[in-house]
Amino acid sequence: MKLSYQALAGSLTTARLQVLVGPVLILMILAMMVLPLPPFALDFLFTFNIALSLMVLLVSMFTEKPLEFAAFPAVLLFTTLLRLSLNVASTRVVLMEGHNGGDAAGKVIEAFGEFLVGGNFAVGLVVFAILVIINFMVITKGAGRIAEVGARFTLDAMPGKQMAIDADLNAGLIGEEEARRRRQEVAQEAEFYGSMDGASKFVRGDAVAGIVIMVVNIIGGLLIGVMQHNMSAGDAAHTYVLLTIGDGLVAQIPALIISTAAGVTVSRVNTEQDVGQQLIKQLFISPKVLYLAAGVIGLLGLVPGMPNFIFLLFTAMLGGFAWYLQQKQQQQQAAASATEAAPAPTFSSPEASWQDVQLVDTLGMEVGHRLIALVDDNQQGELLGRIKSVRKKFAQEVGFLPPVVHIRDNLELKPNTYTITLKGGEIGRAEIYPDRWLAINPGQVTGAIEGIETTDPAFGLPAHWIQADQREHAQIFGYTVVDASTVVATHLNHLLQRYSADLLGRQEVQQLVDKLGEENKALVDDVIPKCVTVTTLQRVLQYLLEEDVSIRDLRSIFDTLAEFEGQQSDVHELTARVRIALGRNITQKWFGGERNLQVMGLDMQLETMLSQALQQNSSIEPSLAMTLQQQTEQAMHKAEAMGLPPVLVVAPNLRPLLSHFLRRQLRDLVVLSQAEIPDDRSIQVVTVIGERA
Repeated sequence: MKLSYQALAGSLTTARLQVLVGPVLILMILAMMVLPLPPFALDFLFTFNIALSLMVLLVSMFTEKPLEFAAFPAVLLFTTLLRLSLNVASTRVVLMEGHNGGDAAGKVIEAFGEFLVGGNFAVGLVVFAILVIINFMVITKGAGRIAEVGARFTLDAMPGKQMAIDADLNAGLIGEEEARRRRQEVAQEAEFYGSMDGASKFVRGDAVAGIVIMVVNIIGGLLIGVMQHNMSAGDAAHTYVLLTIGDGLVAQIPALIISTAAGVTVSRVNTEQDVGQQLIKQLFISPKVLYLAAGVIGLLGLVPGMPNFIFLLFTAMLGGFAWYLQQKQQQQQAAASATEAAPAPTFSSPEASWQDVQLVDTLGMEVGHRLIALVDDNQQGELLGRIKSVRKKFAQEVGFLPPVVHIRDNLELKPNTYTITLKGGEIGRAEIYPDRWLAINPGQVTGAIEGIETTDPAFGLPAHWIQADQREHAQIFGYTVVDASTVVATHLNHLLQRYSADLLGRQEVQQLVDKLGEENKALVDDVIPKCVTVTTLQRVLQYLLEEDVSIRDLRSIFDTLAEFEGQQSDVHELTARVRIALGRNITQKWFGGERNLQVMGLDMQLETMLSQALQQNSSIEPSLAMTLQQQTEQAMHKAEAMGLPPVLVVAPNLRPLLSHFLRRQLRDLVVLSQAEIPDDRSIQVVTVIGERA
């Protein structure tokens, strides 16, 4: 425990120190601008500035991706402020103490003024001007332009990258955490290049400031030396100009290094290698290139007047390295050929393991090879985005999130065919044409069109696959024209609605319970497991979904189940009670805001007969069952012709029996009980089933 406390205290101390780095650096910069510094402090800070610039350059070269050095824009700003504050501090010392000798402003400035330019201020001025031009006109300008273009292209590519991430998420290739990390990385990349575009302007301004500071120092030094310290013009020029040049060089060299680091950071391409590895592996990889370079250098070395020895030395070095690379590549090719030609070693088959067990996907889609472009984001396939929209719409309407659709190609399918599977079993199949449009006949078209005859895979309506130039023509005739991606998405949405009960697993139920618990934990605790178990709740929700009842109103479902505390109620009874509680939503789905509900009903004698059979637990006679099914189908067609929903309203005790019996053949039939109709709605029976003619 003592060690853990010590480790915690150490980590807290380290965190506090890291937090203080920024404020301390700002205070140092402000202090250097205001307070006079002794020569030793200037030497220390100039050396620190050079070391810091070298560290920044090395870090930028060893990073593999720009985001690994995301702090670079801030570093660029702080180092620029540090150089400017050093210029202010050194200018103060040079002008105040320069008359005392070359080391009055510190050994570093003296060394740069005397040693690097040989004590010749004319040479110093030229060198300083060249460094400023290189930094201002070449490196900084180029790095700023690259950062500007990189920011623009990064922002333009953001929607495509986001769609690719969403496509991988919908296809199940990545999880939510990985998708969230990638989205954050895309946003950070755009922010990084935008920040670098702005930060590069600081370096350009620093170069201009360096020129101005040098001119001011020279003029100010001459005036101070001649007028205040009674120095001759020559001595004043030699002393102050050399000190000014040394001061400028000691500031511009770190600035040049920092600018180079900025150029390296923004000009690199994202790979798994740093700059050094990229240079070595891409420049010195081809023996042919090295042989040609050696030949050209050798020819130049034979020209009279050239430094023949140096040119021929480089010719020999390049030729030798090219020969070495060629021999190494030949050995690798020979080893690879020997490996391929060698007979496969005989060994016993490995034991089976759990890695060999592959669980089936809850939802899957297999496509033929001509449909791969629809699901390939690199080819601007739209189907992945449509599938995402279908899953989102399903979750909003039905009340739970369906499983991810795992998409894969299947060469055994016909080129234009796709299949949709549920838990490994096929539930849908269709043939589509990505380069055509599907013109669906809703039943009221005014003309005929040419195309490949087919049926709409979702609803079975007659349709034609037409060329793109026939699209407007078909719409004029009254056809509903959709593209191939919409056809598949509509088909998938239809199957999701139909098999929603099979899609609701125990995991989805538990997630629904957890989501309701976030808002109303007391209600969840009262129902589970006091009233029902999660398994019972799953069966109730599945029974609702089997009859196209949304489970979005989970609160009402739990409120109803809470009434059964301590009772061993049947699942069908629980479902019936829940349906009554959801009656308003069920009625709203099929009739909207209408107050007078025009529905189908049962003949009184037929209803009495069915009630007696139900009470006696006897089965319905086959002839009666067939007649009931046929007349119900006829009533549905009549309701459809009248533009009414296919809703049959019966007594509460008959609803489960008739729904189970009739919906096996008539999937679109809706069977409601009289108890499920709200009190503010009236019922008008427009078609009677079982009525004798």
